[in-house]
Amino acid sequence: MIKLSVVIITYNEEINITRCIESVIDVADEILVVDSFSNDKTKDICKKYNVSFIENAFEGHIEQKNFAALKANYNHVLSIDADEALSVELKDEILKVKNDFNAHGYYVNRLSSYCGKWIHHCGWYPDKKLRLWDKTKGEWGGENPHDKYIMQEGSKTKKLKGDLLHYTFHTIEQHLDTINKFSSIAAEMRFKKGKKTGLFRILLKPCTKFISMYFFKLGFLDGYYGYIVCKNSAHSAFLKEIKLKQLYKI
Repeated sequence: MIKLSVVIITYNEEINITRCIESVIDVADEILVVDSFSNDKTKDICKKYNVSFIENAFEGHIEQKNFAALKANYNHVLSIDADEALSVELKDEILKVKNDFNAHGYYVNRLSSYCGKWIHHCGWYPDKKLRLWDKTKGEWGGENPHDKYIMQEGSKTKKLKGDLLHYTFHTIEQHLDTINKFSSIAAEMRFKKGKKTGLFRILLKPCTKFISMYFFKLGFLDGYYGYIVCKNSAHSAFLKEIKLKQLYKI
C-alpha cells in the first residue's frame, strides 16, 4: 500500500477547514496544510487535528500549490482545497487505489454547491479535475487564478468514481466579490502576455458565455440558482474584458 500525503492550501478558511480535514482523515498518511497567514481561526482549528501546518506567503495559486506538493513527505499526493470534501464513494475509491496505484494520476468529478444547492449543469458538472497523482510525474501549471495539474507526456491517468464535493459560495455577494477579485487577476495575466481586447469582444463575450451555459449546457435545469450562476459567469467574462482594456489606458 502506498503512503498518501493530502495537501491543502488555506487562507481564512475557518468556515470550511473542519469539514475538509475530517473528510480525508481515513485516506491520509499525512495531512499538510499550507496557510497564507490567515487572520481568522484557521490555524487554531488545524492544530486540533494531527496535521502539519506551514505558513508561506501567497504569490499565486499555482506557486502555492507547487510549494505544498514539494513539502509533502510522500510522492503520492491528493490535493484538495479547503472548501472541498470527499464523498463517501470517492473516499472508498481512494482507499482501493492506495492498494493498487496503477496509474500516474487520477481524475475525479467535482460537484459544486452554490448557496446550498447542488449545481448539476451550467458546465459546472461533471467538472473533471486531476487531484490524485505521483508528484514526480507532473506539476501545477495553467494561468492564475485557474490552476491545473499537468502530467508529464506519456503519463498514464485514470478516473475515479464518486464526487469531490465543492462548497463554493454561501451567498451571491460572496460570489460577486470573488468574481471581482479573480477577473482582476485574469486581466493582469492576459495583459502581461500582451493580449488585447476591443469593443466587439467586450459586447460579444458575456452574451456567448450566458447562452452557452444557460441553454447549451442546460443551466436552466438548475432553476433559480442555475440562472444566477450563468448570469454571474457572463458578468465575470465582461469584467475580464473591460479590465484588460483599462490596463492599456493606464
